[in-house]
Amino acid sequence: MPDLSNLLQPDRGQSARTIHLVDAKGFDAWLSAQPPRARAAAEAQKLKPTGYASAILPGDGAEDWSVVTVVANVEKLSPWCLAKLAETLPEGSYRVEGREPGPAMYGWLTAQYRFDRYRKSDKASGPRVLLTGEPAKIDETVRLAEVTFKVRDWINLGPNDLGPAELEAAAEEIAQAHGGTLTVTRGDELARGYPMIHAVGKAAGKGRDPRLIEIEWGDPSHPRIAIIGKGVVFDSGGLDIKPAAGMRLMKKDMGGAAHALGLAELVMSRKLPVRLHMLVPAVENSVSGESFRPGDVLQTRKGLTVENSNTDAEGRLILGDAITKAAEKDPELMLDFATLTGAARVALGADLTGLFANSEGLAEELLAAADAEADPAWRLPLWDPYDEMLKSDVADMVNAAEGTPFGGAITAALFLRRFVPEGVQWAHHDIFCWRQSAKPGRPKGADAVSLRATWKVLKDRYGG
Repeated sequence: MPDLSNLLQPDRGQSARTIHLVDAKGFDAWLSAQPPRARAAAEAQKLKPTGYASAILPGDGAEDWSVVTVVANVEKLSPWCLAKLAETLPEGSYRVEGREPGPAMYGWLTAQYRFDRYRKSDKASGPRVLLTGEPAKIDETVRLAEVTFKVRDWINLGPNDLGPAELEAAAEEIAQAHGGTLTVTRGDELARGYPMIHAVGKAAGKGRDPRLIEIEWGDPSHPRIAIIGKGVVFDSGGLDIKPAAGMRLMKKDMGGAAHALGLAELVMSRKLPVRLHMLVPAVENSVSGESFRPGDVLQTRKGLTVENSNTDAEGRLILGDAITKAAEKDPELMLDFATLTGAARVALGADLTGLFANSEGLAEELLAAADAEADPAWRLPLWDPYDEMLKSDVADMVNAAEGTPFGGAITAALFLRRFVPEGVQWAHHDIFCWRQSAKPGRPKGADAVSLRATWKVLKDRYGG
């Protein structure tokens, strides 16, 4: 990871090239006001009033140039409006003309992310530094970008390099860095105490054995919050095996765990006045003679029984046991993150987080934060009439509704809700955390989604 703190610097009047901002509404007036050589340069570079378009403008000397870029709204900058410049400009220092970059500082940093663990990277260009007259915002922006880089790295790793043990090591590093307490449950203790986590992960074999990873941190007198992430390091589908196309990206099925680790690190590094409980059930859903089967009736930590109707609906099983453990500590707020259902992707596409919440107030907070942070989410209903679709003839419930392909994201959320106690505010994020095509500041591949919105909600609620 590059030293991101070097890419944002306080503006003390040092030498820097100017970034001019213009939007479609003011484009014609701006162009008309430019000197002839600037107009000629803009026209030669075919500058148009479309998003992310830019052009180099000449100055008095050969080295005295500036850049203009088109943004959606010069009065309200987005996190991404300068990101393409951060990807394409020559190394050097830059300042925005006449205003502060504000939220665009985050996109400036994330645009300079590279994942090159497995290949020789092209010769790296030098740093592109953005100056700001709001130095108090630098540290927070850098920390958020650093966590985003970590989340992307974890998800981008090949599954041979990131198993349950590696998730445990990441949690241990975070806990040690910030004074948290790490607890890991595995083996016979896991089988007795967390039977669904054990059932899903036991087929993976030696070295990739399932476990529950927990971090506790903070003053016990502060409000208790739980952050939970689905940690399926690779999902073959189990005996209900996925087709090749469906398995191709299943290294990212631990994306919920990556988000939980990242959000926990933000909470601890910023010393938010909460009592944090982070939980990651870490498993590989593999195929062997130890695989759990369709028709198996699984015990749960809560005491409910679950008839396994589909081994490829494993994420909700491991989350059920983790949610039960979190509930035993009486948190006032519970947030979970999971790459849970293809149904959410069919409904919302890759970029929108599917948000479920059992509290109107919490849902409003999260949606407002999603809008403010340009970290989009769409609320889906916890539709009570669909709860009967989880009925089993032999157990308390099935894990996947049978006989219908409809409402899969909703029935998955309703399954999780059965493990959430009354009175606890709970939100479930059904995420994709993968970009199928690149956008400025957001390269193709892994990405952090809903992270900035949930972090804003926590800061606004608890201070910091």
